[in-house]
Amino acid sequence: DSEIFCIYYDVTDGGNFEGNTILANNINASSLAFKFGKNEAEIQNIISKCSDKLLEVRNKREQPGKDDKVITSWNGLMISAFLSGYRITDNSKYLDVAKKSIDFFESNFEKNHILHRTFKNGKPKLNGYLDDYAYMANASIDMFENTSDPKYLLFAINLANYLITHFWDDSSNGFFFTADNHEKLIMRPKNNYDLSMPSGNSVAAHVLLRLHHITQNKQFLEITKKIIESQATSAAENPFAFGYLLNVFYLYYQKPTEITIINDKNFELVSSLRKKFLPESIMVLVKNEKDLATLSKYSFFSGKEFQQNKTNVFVCKNFSCSLPLSNLSEIEKEL
Repeated sequence: DSEIFCIYYDVTDGGNFEGNTILANNINASSLAFKFGKNEAEIQNIISKCSDKLLEVRNKREQPGKDDKVITSWNGLMISAFLSGYRITDNSKYLDVAKKSIDFFESNFEKNHILHRTFKNGKPKLNGYLDDYAYMANASIDMFENTSDPKYLLFAINLANYLITHFWDDSSNGFFFTADNHEKLIMRPKNNYDLSMPSGNSVAAHVLLRLHHITQNKQFLEITKKIIESQATSAAENPFAFGYLLNVFYLYYQKPTEITIINDKNFELVSSLRKKFLPESIMVLVKNEKDLATLSKYSFFSGKEFQQNKTNVFVCKNFSCSLPLSNLSEIEKEL
């Protein structure tokens, strides 16, 4: 058995890397079966048994360190990604994962009135940074668009207000990376450039712009405008460093298409519409009459009625809305 295993994984006395061996399969099981007079199933069984023996030995070694803390900003990105997957595939397991995650952060914010940067074994550590608030607020809007649960809209609004109160620098029209209640530093840093992840400043601007179109909160729009104006020259000179903010520029000047889907009774219509690539849109799926009644205080939803056995779609732009539509081709003409 050991001979078969060594040939299969290229194990030799001289090794294949600096005198040692890194297991690498360069031969198929059928060749070994022919060489040793066995069938492929027998070869695979031998390889599996030998691998199990190696694993037993390996498990006796000291385990490498593992970083298993929960990072808030990364979870915000993950939630948005899972919700994109749900919107495109209609696979509810993506929604379930996203909901479980965001509910954890929402309940902690409700309890502590701040976001924490990390969690380890359920225990929070460090006050959250700009990225944590911006990414999580953006994810909460995504969750609201997919569920119409007012709880997630309120969570996003609360995070946005916290950003303005504790991170905003009115003297330079941008957000600090740390809050005013964070540990005192010689200088509070700012980061306007996209690096391995989007700039928190740009994501915050996107959050405020999206929320403005849903809630008509003028302060959200004013701050978005200040960020755009303060960064316009830098973005024009170095667009590759401001990719996310340029998308916000486009949304600000083009103005988003506002799509409200009332009732998901017509699954085929809803699914077809949600799968369309409409990056400049704000699309909210309202699944029940109770949510619509709660949300009717916002102009985005006012005047729209819930019909139990029919799916209606409203397409709005520049404060002008279509009549309720239920035919996909008619809706597409309005997009």
